[in-house]
Amino acid sequence: MLAAFANTFKVPELRKRILFTFGLIFICRFVSMVPTPGVNWRALEEALAAIKASGDVGGGLMGMFDVFTGGAMSRCSVGFLSIWPYISASIILQLMTAIIPALERLAREGDTGRQKLNQYTRYFTIVICVFQGFFLARALENPAFLGQGRLDLVAQPGFGFEIMTVIAMTAASMLIMWLGDQITARGIGNGISLIIMINICSRLPVALIEVYDRYFSRQATHSLFELVLLCLLGFLVTAGTVMLTQGVRKVPIHTARRTVGAKSYGGQQSYMPLRVNFSGVMPIIFAGPLLQFPAAVLTRINLDRFPWLGWAKWVGGQLIEMTSALYLVSFTVLVLFFSFFWVATQFNAMRIADDLKRTGGYVPGIRPGRATAEYLDHTMTRVTLIGAVGLIVVAIFPTLLRAQLSVPWELASFFGGTSLLIIVGVALDTLRQMESMLLMRHYDGFLKHGRLRGRK
Repeated sequence: MLAAFANTFKVPELRKRILFTFGLIFICRFVSMVPTPGVNWRALEEALAAIKASGDVGGGLMGMFDVFTGGAMSRCSVGFLSIWPYISASIILQLMTAIIPALERLAREGDTGRQKLNQYTRYFTIVICVFQGFFLARALENPAFLGQGRLDLVAQPGFGFEIMTVIAMTAASMLIMWLGDQITARGIGNGISLIIMINICSRLPVALIEVYDRYFSRQATHSLFELVLLCLLGFLVTAGTVMLTQGVRKVPIHTARRTVGAKSYGGQQSYMPLRVNFSGVMPIIFAGPLLQFPAAVLTRINLDRFPWLGWAKWVGGQLIEMTSALYLVSFTVLVLFFSFFWVATQFNAMRIADDLKRTGGYVPGIRPGRATAEYLDHTMTRVTLIGAVGLIVVAIFPTLLRAQLSVPWELASFFGGTSLLIIVGVALDTLRQMESMLLMRHYDGFLKHGRLRGRK
């Protein structure tokens, strides 16, 4: 493994791509540290620390968003929105592509259609940035949502501050989006995914400090046996996440042999990989905010004015507490629902069956056309159920650690959930690209066994 990393710097093109990627990632991290003009970010940081000390936000929506933005939220930097408006626009456009025929036709037009869809995504990203930036500016002017009494976070509130905040955050978000595109084109790996992974990993020093304070400092109250147990559990969860990310169901595909003149075509045997975790982290991203936003509203019901809504406030209190039974059951149901929903909107079995029929391919023992589509749909449904169950286990594992062992959220977030899924997925994809470039230059890759070794 160490020799493979050394080999990466022996290939001039790969070395330039890696250094270029590091440089742009440094700029992204710098943007996430520049404070928003006119905001007393120290007061905001103290308020968030008070909420964390009271146990109200650990692992909640604000804590999770702070992890994904690399601490930009606690500093209220111009990179507060980070890359997430672009991610939101991409998800919305993907879902609309399955519903709107005009967008579906664009998606099937090849590179021209994809470029047009990317252009629409960027325009929609600007709209989301303006919308989120404006409401964030209003929230900073009226920070009652923090529940810490009156806070003067903005020195000169008003329309001027709101416009300045919208412009600064929109420009920073679009800059990060452009840097991600440059990493994809001229660097190594997928730029957008790498930025998210680096934002998550930037919280690793905080997690290491938590480990030192919890197990090695003079005030340590936990034994080293618990640390060994956590390391073992972390290894098992990481291995399971890799299996969940890489797992596929191979559907055999045969192509009919055709003879054109003196040449024969087809007659090959291959397979179609159906990913076990086809939806990726999308079900967790959908399920978390969908529970936290209503819970935040329900917990602020004034029982003096609406005494008959006591049950609703109790439900909100249960949903905002991530270790409660109601939250875990609701989260499980939503992850299952969105796993199947994402597959239903993105996996078109009929289109795949038509493409196979047009190219002379077929599944052995299954008639081409509608029968093949039904077979693929049935197989994908069973595979999705297995993937959804694995996704639920990985997603709720950090919550169980917090509930059973009182592990701080900064540390527990690296033992599963969206953070671990993103880190594992992006790391494997980046290593795969580096591996292919090394093998093209006749260097040993990161995997020195199995079929890759036989290619030498």
